[in-house]
Amino acid sequence: MFGKIGKMMHLVGELKTRLPEMQKELDEARFTAPAGGGVVKATVTGKMRIVGVELDKELLADVQPEVLEDLITAAVAAAQEAAADAAKAAMMELTGGAEIPGLGAMLG
Repeated sequence: MFGKIGKMMHLVGELKTRLPEMQKELDEARFTAPAGGGVVKATVTGKMRIVGVELDKELLADVQPEVLEDLITAAVAAAQEAAADAAKAAMMELTGGAEIPGLGAMLG
């Protein structure tokens, strides 16, 4: 029984040390995803903040505004999904694969 408690205490110590570092790394990380064959690209941070949208002006000449709106939404969603996957992988690495309820919210 004390083995599990000791392991958990060690994990808590690791989290206190590494969590601020991980939060900083995620804020500095950038995830870019395209939509519409590259007509639109969106970039977000690891904390899901949109930091850029790139439009291929040559390809946009024939795109309707409604289609462009959908492409931007799709690119942002894909970039956010990539960021969320990276955050989840980082958290799993930090916890040694243990899922700790509510801990993912600490990354945001």
